[in-house]
Formats: sequence, C-alpha cells, structure tokens
Amino acid sequence: MAVVFVPVALAVLALLVGVHRYVWRRFVADTTAPGGTLRRVGTATVWLLPLLSVGALVSGRAGAPFWLQQVLAWPGYLWLAALLYLTLALLMGEAVRPVLRQVLARRAGGGTAAENDSTETLSSQVEVPAAENSPARAPASGTPAALVADAPADPSRRLFVARAVGGAAAVAGLGTVGYGTYGVLRGPRVKQVTVPLAKLPRAAHGFRIAVVSDIHLGPILGRAHTQRIVDTINRTQPDLIAVVGDLVDGSVADLGPAAEPLARLEARHGAFFVTGNHEYFSGAAQWVHHVRELGLHPLENARVEIDGFDLAGVNDVAGESEGQGPDFERALGDRDRTRAAVLLAHQPVVIDDAVACGVDLQLSGHTHGGQLWPGNYAAELANPTVAGLERYGDTQLYVSRGAGAWGPPVRVGAPSDIAVVHLASRQA
Repeated sequence: MAVVFVPVALAVLALLVGVHRYVWRRFVADTTAPGGTLRRVGTATVWLLPLLSVGALVSGRAGAPFWLQQVLAWPGYLWLAALLYLTLALLMGEAVRPVLRQVLARRAGGGTAAENDSTETLSSQVEVPAAENSPARAPASGTPAALVADAPADPSRRLFVARAVGGAAAVAGLGTVGYGTYGVLRGPRVKQVTVPLAKLPRAAHGFRIAVVSDIHLGPILGRAHTQRIVDTINRTQPDLIAVVGDLVDGSVADLGPAAEPLARLEARHGAFFVTGNHEYFSGAAQWVHHVRELGLHPLENARVEIDGFDLAGVNDVAGESEGQGPDFERALGDRDRTRAAVLLAHQPVVIDDAVACGVDLQLSGHTHGGQLWPGNYAAELANPTVAGLERYGDTQLYVSRGAGAWGPPVRVGAPSDIAVVHLASRQA
C-alpha cells in the first residue's frame, strides 16, 4: 500500500505546487511591479492560503482542538474551491489573451487616429513595472497591421492585457465560489419525487418519506445548519424521515450540540438513521448511541415493518474495517418477499446486493451530485447513479445530492436538496 501511496502523494503535491505557481504568475507576477508592495502581499498570500488548506484537512484527523479546526476551516476549505475556479477561469483566459493583444496591437498600429488616442489613453493609465519601463518603438508609417501584431508586445499593452484577463478571471472564479457558498448556507431545497412500487398495497398509496443525506455537521456547518434542515423537513409533514448517512465530520464531544435540533424532527412513523462512511471517521458507535438519544431509530443491518412495506437499513461499507459493514442477509434475508421493501443504504454502490435481495427501492446519498463541477464526472466513475431516480432490474435507486457539503462549503452545479419520496401503489 505504501509503495502505491508515496508516488500518488508526490504526484498530487507536484500538481498542487504547479497550479499554485501558475495562479501566482498570472495574478501576481504578471500584474505587479517587481519588489512592490502588491507583489510582496500577493506572494505571501499564495504561500499562506495552501498552508491553511492543509491545516483544515489534517487538523480534525490530528485531534486538534475544535476551536482551531473552526479557525482553519473557513479560509482553508474556501481556498480549495477558489483555487479550482480561479484556475479554470485563467485557463479560459489563455484563449482570450492573444486575441486581446492582437486587437490592441492593430488599434495601435493600423487604426484611426481616434482609435490610437484611445489605446494610448488606456496604456497611460496602467502602471508599468520598473524593469519593463523601456520605451516601445513606434511602428513605421505604413507598416502592415499583421507585422505589428507579430512584433514584441509593448510592455504597457502586455500589462494591460494581464490585468484585464486576471481581473475578469478573479471576478468569474470568486463570483462562482461566492454563489456556491450562498447556496449551501441558504439551506437545501425540497424535491418531490414519485416512485411507483408494484407490491405496495392501495392503503399505503401516497406514503411520504423525507430523505436527507450528507448533512456534514463539522467545523463550518453547525447547529444553525441543522435547524434549517429540521425546519425544512417538518414543513413537508412527512410520514417518515430517513437520514441516510454522513451526518457528521467530528466527534460527539465536539458536535453533539450541533446535532441537538434533530430531536425536533416530526413524522408520524418517526425518523430513521443509517451510518455513512464519515461516521466511521468520527466514532460511529458513539454517534449511533447519540442519535438514538435524540429520538432517531438507527437501523444497523436491521428491518422494521411499516404500514404496507418493510423498511430496512444497512451499515455503510466503510464499517467493514471495524467488522461492522453491511449485512444484507441479516437485514433482509428472512422477510416476506410479497411485501414491498425500501432500503436505506448510504452508498449507491450496494445496489447489486439490493437487487439480489429483492429490494423494491433503495434510498442513498454519498455522491453530493458531484458537489463542485466538474466533480460530477469523477462521481460518475465511482457510482452507478450520481443523483436522481434510476432503475436496476426490478429495483429502483434514488440518490439524493445531500443537504450539506464536505470540505469547501460550496456547491456548483449540484444544489443541495431534501427529497420527499411519494410511494405510489399501482393498485390505486
């Protein structure tokens, strides 16, 4: 394992160093004067932010005090999202950069007097770095515009282009992150999903299950986040609530108060909980005990009978490392298969086991819908379904995008949601 891990870690480190150097060059080196205050501040910032990101990633696993995790989390995690979208914006800007240079060169060398005056005015407003402050040679009268465009760029024109493209990239990248952060902090939206089940009796037609996953309470998302989710679920007035894993990123000692609003969840048949992979990073046994104290019913490879169908739950596959992985035989093996079965399982990848056990509907989360575009393409490689409802043989799988966020409190192209699943009887 170590033989594989070391080269992968080195490759990731080299990639991050290369990306940060590229961002520093485009935002700092190309737009500021050598030795100037802005150059020094920009360079220091590009060194500091990745260190905060590393601190945010390792502080929890290293057992750092929770207050320190909170201090590091906001800037550290937000920088990871900002780095992604600033880099993507800069890469798009690379296509614009030569076009803008050529346009300015043509205006300077072959345009009308008014156009030249306009270009000179723009150039004169840009501070030229001392090292590049040599006068540019004016093109000879009658020089073709194409030759002017191919000539070395005027320093002031090059600086203007660097600042224009960098400024646009900063607005696009940081604007994307800002909007994505607002979407998470605003709270999840409700989705209504109807799922017909062949074995569901007429009496259970219209039964409503509120499905919430991936709440991810932690150093950033705390008690207020939980309260928003509880209020949203209660407004839907569901018959049953399913919390399908990844409730927390941290210990009961640190996050117990943040989870307390879950005690106010309201549903006629109660609220049920299954573990996600992050519970096994955070003390799964303690969290199972704590959510039971809050009034939720943990389904640890277990099943209960609800009016008209069986509700089963399995532990997350991450529990296998502790001997507490999913046990489908225990949860579903001896049931009456003439009854409809709804399975709560955090990860969609167990769908094949659900099909083999004759499950009618599996409710999952885990994927976050990709959370940060283009992360959805990576999520598609690791999961049979990234978001929404799909059929696998006689079993249907619904995957929630989740109500929170892991790492950066940012979502782009994958808004958070809570699904109200309406079970429909074909006999109705």
